[in-house]
Amino acid sequence: MHHPSVTIDGQSDETIRTILAETRRIAVVGASDKPWRPSHGVFGFLLSRGYDATPVNPLLAGHTIHGRAVVARLEDAAPLDMVDIFRASANAGAAVDAAIALGARTVWMQLGVVDEAAAERARAAGILVVMDRCPVIEVRRLGLPRH
Repeated sequence: MHHPSVTIDGQSDETIRTILAETRRIAVVGASDKPWRPSHGVFGFLLSRGYDATPVNPLLAGHTIHGRAVVARLEDAAPLDMVDIFRASANAGAAVDAAIALGARTVWMQLGVVDEAAAERARAAGILVVMDRCPVIEVRRLGLPRH
């Protein structure tokens, strides 16, 4: 029987609530300096909510997004709690593997980003996996307070 609250990542609202409440440092892989890109808005939202967020984008390294210095590699954003991935599904695995190597607690793949094999690797390493979701939507849906 299909239950409407079942999601592709299998995470409950309670787990999502806990992740968003306990996370402090977030690396946003694929952050954009273009205001019309979703990753630009989500990055700004995370900062506005009190998260310590670092944009990761090798093409923009040395620039700033929302006043934060862009770093080229995930390793340059460590230490971190969560890796928020704005990459095509085909390219998400590399960011997941870097997150595993850095000991992230959570890997969060944005809306439309699904990589089951990478998710399995992360889960096997003890990392919580959120997939095909947006933290902005989840924060608002769950009515979470600012950090």
